[in-house]
Amino acid sequence: MTRVAVIGGGISGLVAAWELTGGDGGPRPEAPQITLVESSARLGGPLHSETFGGGVVDLGPDGFLGRRPEALDLCHAVGLGESLVPIGGRGAGVWARGRVRPLPEGLALGVPSRFWPSARSGILGLRGVAGLARDALLPRPDLRGPIGDRSVGPLVAHKLGRRVVDRLVDPLIGGIHAGSVDDMSTTATFPPLLAAAQRRGSLMRALRAEVPAPGADAPPLFWALDGGMSSLVTRLGAALVARGVAVHLAHPIDALERRGTSWAVRHGDQVLEADGVVIATPAPIAARLLQPHDDELGGLLGGIDYASVALVTLRVADDSVTTPLTGTGFLVPRRSAGRRDDQWAVTACTYLSQKWPHLARPGEHLVRASLGRFGDDRAGAWTDAEVIERVWDELGALVGLSGAPMEARVTRWPLAFPQYRVHHLLRTTGIEAAVARLGGVGVAGSAYRGVGIPACIASGRAASHAVMLAPPT
Repeated sequence: MTRVAVIGGGISGLVAAWELTGGDGGPRPEAPQITLVESSARLGGPLHSETFGGGVVDLGPDGFLGRRPEALDLCHAVGLGESLVPIGGRGAGVWARGRVRPLPEGLALGVPSRFWPSARSGILGLRGVAGLARDALLPRPDLRGPIGDRSVGPLVAHKLGRRVVDRLVDPLIGGIHAGSVDDMSTTATFPPLLAAAQRRGSLMRALRAEVPAPGADAPPLFWALDGGMSSLVTRLGAALVARGVAVHLAHPIDALERRGTSWAVRHGDQVLEADGVVIATPAPIAARLLQPHDDELGGLLGGIDYASVALVTLRVADDSVTTPLTGTGFLVPRRSAGRRDDQWAVTACTYLSQKWPHLARPGEHLVRASLGRFGDDRAGAWTDAEVIERVWDELGALVGLSGAPMEARVTRWPLAFPQYRVHHLLRTTGIEAAVARLGGVGVAGSAYRGVGIPACIASGRAASHAVMLAPPT
């Protein structure tokens, strides 16, 4: 292949172009000519940082998981190794039984692996503790036997009780995906849980075997960049241009057409000819482009639902904090009642300046609230002013903030979180097989095999390899 088009300039598309031009090993003389097209006016997608209150703050993901190597390796490869900052805060909380309570030790993505820390936390109440005790003393067998996938919520509820799901598991796993664990795929979101559930005896004991606790010398769990995540996007974009990649912004693609063994990427009256195409967009856009070439593939892609979210970043003066803000933040369970008749709009709150040392500022706190999950798009109907007012009102009730914020900014992320429903990985395998049959096409992004930054980097690399190795059809 001599010409490859990459559609989508988020981290997956940028990494696909990076890999096609030589990757971490440096430019390859025999690399194809790459054209990257992005529908918006900037690169990076949700990886976006802006100046806020005199410093750079991330308005999308504020860090990435360090136990997967992809993001750390990429930062080092583009010369950002000295900019990496390990997480500084420890511990988080959950709103339960009228106040924010610290999450207990021994949780594996919200699922208790030890009885006493969760029982003593005050989060579960007597009914929840009874479910844990039953699993420790008289565990329920898994009546379904070996199975390829299960919903996270019902699986944990059968073993540990519904209250554990509502107050611990759904806020953590559901919060990561802005969805509900009641229909969320275990194999796609937390495969060790499925393996543990199919062992005999206690789920908590089996989970300790499947997910050993990290040792004292374990590396930091999360990392950030002191110049914001946009610094990675900027560095990648500059490196791609230096490698000869043509980058077109504000360039939405209208159609993808087959021309013999090559492809025509159409933008209005402009046509880009390519031997291969990487589609690194949300699944609905990929579905629109690929439906004319494979109706079943379009259906598989179109069947992936998305949740939209809004983030509110706040500067809070010290004298507005009436109770100590401990740890890195807290989660708000889906079924918690709010001050009004409806549920809380805030799903989580991060104490940014306590989580990341480089964001600490004298006399103030940086706080970020999240709103929105699948099935709850109330914030989408509110103006920015209404969102800020609602968030400040709820944070006042949840953690005692008073007065008014020094500064506030609302960032909206539509189509931010794909929903990984039961058998999602089977759907993904079907999508990848159908794409391979087209020849010269790869798909990448958070819709397929992970929503985090490291997973999206891996997805971009895999798509680039699939395109380069695909025989023409």
